[in-house]
Amino acid sequence: MPRLAAASGTIACAGLVAALAAARIGAGRHAAPLAVVEYVIPTPGAFPHDPAVDAAGHVWYTDQANSRIGRLDPETGRFSDQPTPSQGAGPHGITVAPNGTIWYTGNSNGTVGHLDPATGAIREIKLPATMADPHTPLVLGGYVWFTVQRGGVIGRLDTLSGAVTTIPVPTPRSHPYGLALALDGTLWVALFGTNKLAHLVPSAGTLTEVSLPRQDARPRRLVVDDSGTVWYTDYAQGYLGAYEPRTGRFSEWPTPTAHGAPYGIAIGPDGRLWFDEVASGSIVAFDRRSHAMESFKIPTPGSIVRNIAVDRARGRIWLAESGIQRLGRLDVTAGAETH
Repeated sequence: MPRLAAASGTIACAGLVAALAAARIGAGRHAAPLAVVEYVIPTPGAFPHDPAVDAAGHVWYTDQANSRIGRLDPETGRFSDQPTPSQGAGPHGITVAPNGTIWYTGNSNGTVGHLDPATGAIREIKLPATMADPHTPLVLGGYVWFTVQRGGVIGRLDTLSGAVTTIPVPTPRSHPYGLALALDGTLWVALFGTNKLAHLVPSAGTLTEVSLPRQDARPRRLVVDDSGTVWYTDYAQGYLGAYEPRTGRFSEWPTPTAHGAPYGIAIGPDGRLWFDEVASGSIVAFDRRSHAMESFKIPTPGSIVRNIAVDRARGRIWLAESGIQRLGRLDVTAGAETH
């Protein structure tokens, strides 16, 4: 990556901190506690918001405070990063497209950015004024789909022409937040300003809303498993939730810490649901069969894990630890849980 400048102080093992998790909730499926390994980002004031992993195992992340796009090579511990074309873009969400290129949302200046890993070149696409704060991106079928919180819409960017279209969310002040892809090619959205999820069918351009059982629920992030079940974190009330679209059935479990503020969520290489608790500074694993929860403390206090990326090929879970200038890694045994 010739145009990505290496950040200072990136000696291979410099800034690595390892700690064993202390707390256990329920009956875990692992014989020994997993280790949370932290990589200190050397760029001063770095604020990693979202991570994404490419095919080679590199971890890309948005540094929202410095308006930079960064990359970590876990094999060497070396960081590299570069500024976004526009100062103050506030990059937020990030994703790796099927062709290996990087897409991110400029949350502060209403842009979507594209980075070519082969050259390091970044180009920005300016969005309409009604889409001033693009949030979570997802690449599907030649389009970048993304949520827009204050605008209350789902956006679609044609990666070839740059044309942008919008799909409005019916409920006012819905604050579309997390975005996830299902195996059937449809998209699910967490409407953080309401107690609702939204289901989008890209081929038809139709969007429908689904209300959660509790009026005071506020879903923030979500993920869809192979059966089509939608898993979500209720940030406001401290629940992990599951919605089965085929039956309309909801199930919810309180997180280990009362009002733990669960946030980022992913399905790990071991098949368990992994989510963080902002209130306790922990990462929690949830067994979808036994419903047991196992909690792992993040070594450095003050972390907020807003999103989680999974490297299934290497059995790793990656955390963007906002507020403490770090990325976190969990090496998870693949196949520990099957469904």
